[in-house]
Amino acid sequence: MINERIDDLMRDGLKLIQNTDIFCFGMDAVLLSTYAMAGKKDRVLDMGTGNGIIPVLMQSKNPGSTYSALEIQEGSAQLARRNVELNHLEDRISVVKGDIKEASTIFGEASFNVVTSNPPYMNENHGIVNPDSAKAIARHELLCSLDDVIREASRCLKSKGKMYMVHRPNRLVDIFDTMRKYHLEPKRMRLVYPYVNKAANMVLIEAVKGGNSQLIVEEPLIVYKTDGTYTDALLKMYE
Repeated sequence: MINERIDDLMRDGLKLIQNTDIFCFGMDAVLLSTYAMAGKKDRVLDMGTGNGIIPVLMQSKNPGSTYSALEIQEGSAQLARRNVELNHLEDRISVVKGDIKEASTIFGEASFNVVTSNPPYMNENHGIVNPDSAKAIARHELLCSLDDVIREASRCLKSKGKMYMVHRPNRLVDIFDTMRKYHLEPKRMRLVYPYVNKAANMVLIEAVKGGNSQLIVEEPLIVYKTDGTYTDALLKMYE
């Protein structure tokens, strides 16, 4: 199809069809897929899966886990299904077209051990040229809010289940406040910096449903060396 390409994910022979007219995955999705963990028999829900990058990568790093991938946009959901088929993962990943705001109704409450989400980061929607475009929906809180994502994650999780999220550091107060509102206790956090002398531009978070109050702030992850090449820590995350 027009504007499609197949990218080598450089792991276990995995490949991913991408369409530049829709939305291409970035480093945030790859980092989240590594930060998130799932046990051998765990059921994992990826909310707002896009082209399916997070479950495709996660299943290779977490043997024995199974995945449901929820996506509201028909074009993205179809692309995610094609990526599942391309990698012969039909027995590990199922793609469902549906609304994040209805996730607990679609799948049932307390039905997952792990929920992952790389949600829209921007809550200021003024100035968007085309609010119906796939890229605008992926970047801005047009079809779901931070509250929707965290509420439904909590409802879908079993007791002591874990939510993993990647977001922007400037939303941390809102994220922690909303997580506690829905009985998700932040337990781990890692800030991601583009360079050692620049401000953090991503944060990885693990929260536990019904967990005790104790937050571990992990060592910062620096993406680039001063010469523009990846740091050893970043390459380790990418494996």
